[in-house]
Amino acid sequence: MGTHIVTGVAGFIGSHLAEALLKRGDKVIGIDQFNDYYNPKFKRKNISYLQRQPSFALLEANIEDLNWESLLEGIDVVFHQAAQAGVRASWGEGFRQYTQKNLNATQIILEAAKETNSLKRLVYASSSSVYGDAETMPTSESVCPKPVSPYGITKLAAEQICHVYHRNFGVPVTSLRYFTVYGPRQRPDMAFHKFFKAVIQGEAISIYGDGQQTRDFTFVSDAVAANLAAADVSEAIGEIFNIGGGNRVVLADVIETMERVIEKPIAKNYIERAKGDARHTSADVSKARKILDYNPKVPLEQGLSEEWQWIKNLY
Repeated sequence: MGTHIVTGVAGFIGSHLAEALLKRGDKVIGIDQFNDYYNPKFKRKNISYLQRQPSFALLEANIEDLNWESLLEGIDVVFHQAAQAGVRASWGEGFRQYTQKNLNATQIILEAAKETNSLKRLVYASSSSVYGDAETMPTSESVCPKPVSPYGITKLAAEQICHVYHRNFGVPVTSLRYFTVYGPRQRPDMAFHKFFKAVIQGEAISIYGDGQQTRDFTFVSDAVAANLAAADVSEAIGEIFNIGGGNRVVLADVIETMERVIEKPIAKNYIERAKGDARHTSADVSKARKILDYNPKVPLEQGLSEEWQWIKNLY
């Protein structure tokens, strides 16, 4: 039994991760600011289960306003999931939210972590967006990152600062580069949530570009398993891992799979390709398989039906 901190606990991945930790008997301090990048009512719903658990404590606060040195006393692992999300909102005026919440907030935690003796691991949630339009498919961690969005740049910068603190002060960090995570509680600005919601409301779904873009989709329980392993395996310290679903799928084929899941055709509306969206993503997960024993288990059709069930209850 350990005591862990999960930042961004009311978010999509954070809430699932906290739930898994509590179920195996750990104590969790969850931190969330409940900002309005998307409707906070979704976030409140995400943690309603957690708040009924005696081993869970919620700190509703901005990461930058907390006293991290005292917070980290006696903590085993920090799962740093909190971030300003979304590629498309990271241009223009919005950018300073990204530098502040993705970079500054991470540095504040690291600065306190270097003074803390109890901390066994800081698992940083990075993103496949650090690769941008990678030239090699599937993409391994050794490929030089070239983000194509301001969001991707801030995720990469925060990942780098984690590793600078590891090299200089021995902070035990591990970074996980998530490839398009989906499943129940997925954010309302993410494609599958938007698509399923449109179906329920009898609207056409909007597809950026020609629908031939590919993604490596990762079911949320697989992303959670990766976090638990990254916190546990000592060889993971100082390393970066791709966390993908193990297969790359064309968006048009995903929509066909969705049609099978919901048992009716989906109306499509093609719009201009979004700036900063990578054309293809494909994870080489061999490093995570080898070191973390990572083995994505949930196939796309099964994962989509689980998300569809959740969406139907939500709306």
